[in-house]
Amino acid sequence: MHTAEFLDIDRTDISSVLAGGYNHPLLREWQNERQLTKNMLIFPLFISDNEDDCCAIESLPNIKRFGVNKLKEYMKPLVAKGLRSVILFGVPLKEGSKDPVGTSADDPQGPVIQAIKLLRREFPDLYIMCDVCLCEYTSHGHCGVLYDDGTINREKSVARIAAVAVNYAKAGAHCVAPSDMIDGRIKEIKRGLINAGLAHKTFVLSYSAKFSGNLYGPFRDAACSAPSSGDRKCYQLPSGGRGLARRALRRDLGEGADGIIVKPSTFYLDIMRDASEICNDLPICAYHVSGEYAMLHAAAEKGIIDLKTMAFESHQGFLRAGARLIITYFAPQFLEWLDN
Repeated sequence: MHTAEFLDIDRTDISSVLAGGYNHPLLREWQNERQLTKNMLIFPLFISDNEDDCCAIESLPNIKRFGVNKLKEYMKPLVAKGLRSVILFGVPLKEGSKDPVGTSADDPQGPVIQAIKLLRREFPDLYIMCDVCLCEYTSHGHCGVLYDDGTINREKSVARIAAVAVNYAKAGAHCVAPSDMIDGRIKEIKRGLINAGLAHKTFVLSYSAKFSGNLYGPFRDAACSAPSSGDRKCYQLPSGGRGLARRALRRDLGEGADGIIVKPSTFYLDIMRDASEICNDLPICAYHVSGEYAMLHAAAEKGIIDLKTMAFESHQGFLRAGARLIITYFAPQFLEWLDN
């Protein structure tokens, strides 16, 4: 060996040579702190009160709204491929189905409760989660009950939201996930579940850090849940409000939440990391929201990115930030991609 080669070795600190740790595809997987697996995936389902509905959502590629009569056939191949969990969103479309207090949210003949019963019967191993909110069911499109001036009536709102959550649990939901962000609803839901004798078998997954913003448009198309006036900025967090998010996380932890959702996900990885530290004994769930999903599809259609590569990159980012669960519209694709 020439003297110059000896000098090069001497000048290189041994610990600075990292490439040997990721020079093979398997090694690169081993570098992941968490591996993306099928049991982490939670697939959103939009269920309408039209029993034979099967309607594509134009702003959400590959996503449809279903009636209960169409649900079994749609779910069969997904469960066969390894789908373990879904989260249900009801979409009342019939004339007169919406009122100021969201009565149809927990209608025993309504879409969510009927879907719970069908899925429990047809897919007994499927874990069924229900989004708990009033915005899809209220005539004003807001997430709670309003005062005459259009602001949120906290007491009436949390009482109504808790009643809906308990009725979903009574119908067979394994998990209730309140997404309204109204103060005190976790405590009210937990108390309701205890009084109903259901707290020991119902997981309360709280949207504790849900931010207002411009990424929910396709969801509102799917759920028909846009507010008729005003916005939700007084009860969803401002996008720059990291301190508020930390306070909300501690609040819901103290009120008995069993798990935490951070929503949206891609632009809020710092909040996800905060959640994993503040609520370190609870599962943290990232919600890859409709706007984030639609943006990736739009970029792929323009040839800017490869959709599969970018989907993995974004979802691995959630795991890196501390998430253990992911609500994602990409779930059907991941069921196939993770097999290859």
